[in-house]
Amino acid sequence: MMGPGKLLKQIDELKREIDAFRPLNKHQLAQLKEYYRIGLTYSSNALEGNSLTEVETKIVIEEGITIGGKPLKDHYEAIGHSKAFDQLYELAKGDTITENDILTLHQFFYQTVDEKKAGKYRREQVIITGSEFIPPAADKVPSLMAAFTGQIAAQREKLHPVEFAAWLHLELVTIHPFVDGNGRTARLLMNLALLQGGYMITIIPPVVRNTYIETLQAAQVKKDKQPFYDFISAMVYESAKDYLRLVRSL
Repeated sequence: MMGPGKLLKQIDELKREIDAFRPLNKHQLAQLKEYYRIGLTYSSNALEGNSLTEVETKIVIEEGITIGGKPLKDHYEAIGHSKAFDQLYELAKGDTITENDILTLHQFFYQTVDEKKAGKYRREQVIITGSEFIPPAADKVPSLMAAFTGQIAAQREKLHPVEFAAWLHLELVTIHPFVDGNGRTARLLMNLALLQGGYMITIIPPVVRNTYIETLQAAQVKKDKQPFYDFISAMVYESAKDYLRLVRSL
């Protein structure tokens, strides 16, 4: 297995190969955007127990057809994530990330599920099932979010772009500021940082969910962040290989 430093170098080598194909034309960019819209929406929702398959997710988003026997909430999550994905691309045109940007991503995702709680911090204690980690009290969320977002510019300067994206993800899910949709917002936020840094959309497939949860818990409970950073780097590496394959085929 590659060490952290070597893996980041491999990612940057893949990025250089991808950059050689840039700029892509409008048709190519549109095809890639739709490919990742479905892939990220399906995988991010599936990690949280959404029952829609990738094909069903595509049908719900592109054709607006409901899938018989599947919960209405699962449909709303697919539609909401697709809207948040568009907002992700809008925010990626900039080069900063603010507290308001994070609230906006959650709002776009969650407004179809529960409009009153979309883009709003939780007001109650939440328990993460299957985890020893207990999120902070609700009354601490606003100050924790302000402190976290206040560090963003400095951390971007200090860390490799992939580690910066992983740091954003970890900090957000550890604060757990929303009543629901924290993981999905964190993955959108991670991808916002990657896109702004010139990297590609990164998907965490449901098949690696156990490793994802284990490394996340190691960071939250044991304060050992490196396994999570290494896991995210491995996901970026695999996604970069997939992106290069797609770009070569277009």
